[in-house]
Amino acid sequence: MAAEPEDHPDVQVLDEIRYIEHLVRTAIARKLPVGLTYPQFEVMNHLSRRGDGITPLEIARALQMTKNGLTNTLQRLHARELVRVEHCSSDLRRKRIWLTADGRQCYAQSMAAIRPKMEDLRDGFTQKEFREVLPFLKALRTWLGEKP
Repeated sequence: MAAEPEDHPDVQVLDEIRYIEHLVRTAIARKLPVGLTYPQFEVMNHLSRRGDGITPLEIARALQMTKNGLTNTLQRLHARELVRVEHCSSDLRRKRIWLTADGRQCYAQSMAAIRPKMEDLRDGFTQKEFREVLPFLKALRTWLGEKP
């Protein structure tokens, strides 16, 4: 009798990652300010952590978003005055993205709302457990990113 897919550890790992990703997205989305979507939060989080003034292409690559998906997300953030979009001074075809003061405040509110869940997570697992799983997860991400 052939092994069932759920018997394969590689399939189980990918399933667990998918479930975890869904649970994380859901937990964060429930805590976001009214009207802010998870993709918008991801963009704001990236700008906050990696720095303002990066290009949409850099954001799209980092967040694994399509160009159209990111364009839509940036337009919605811009309409809410949470980001500022400017043409690059050295290449007017390119744009650069900044969080506005309102964007920083919205991001801070989002992080404050998420903080209790993050504290529960840190209470539920040790730093050692997180460190031990990181090399495998990073290697898996790298391997998947290199394969067509």
